[in-house]
Amino acid sequence: MGHATSGLDFRVKVRGLVSFRSVLALALSLLSTIFSPQALAKDISFTAFPFLVNCEVSGVHHAYYLSKIGADGVAIYISPDNLAGRVTINGAAEPAMGGEGPGNCSGKTLEELRSAGQAFYLQR
Repeated sequence: MGHATSGLDFRVKVRGLVSFRSVLALALSLLSTIFSPQALAKDISFTAFPFLVNCEVSGVHHAYYLSKIGADGVAIYISPDNLAGRVTINGAAEPAMGGEGPGNCSGKTLEELRSAGQAFYLQR
């Protein structure tokens, strides 16, 4: 009887070791994705966009904060009252889907927004 129990313990230990290795491999895979050079390159591109854009829409001034930059290079800006706009590095700003009217940012490039004093960048 003692011999049969020993075999069962061995299988349980092997199963546990395989599970541990699987979890470890998954964790290392996730960490390598997070800390890959590609992920770091995306973080650097945030500095090319202003952190905040001030726009007047229907006589009301709104602060739009940089929310995300997609893989396609489109930056999304969101205001605290859930208005949204988008812009690319060389393109013109426009309201995002469901966004409110054109306002005084619409159609301007980032350079035009900066020159007009409407774009604010983080200090480096």
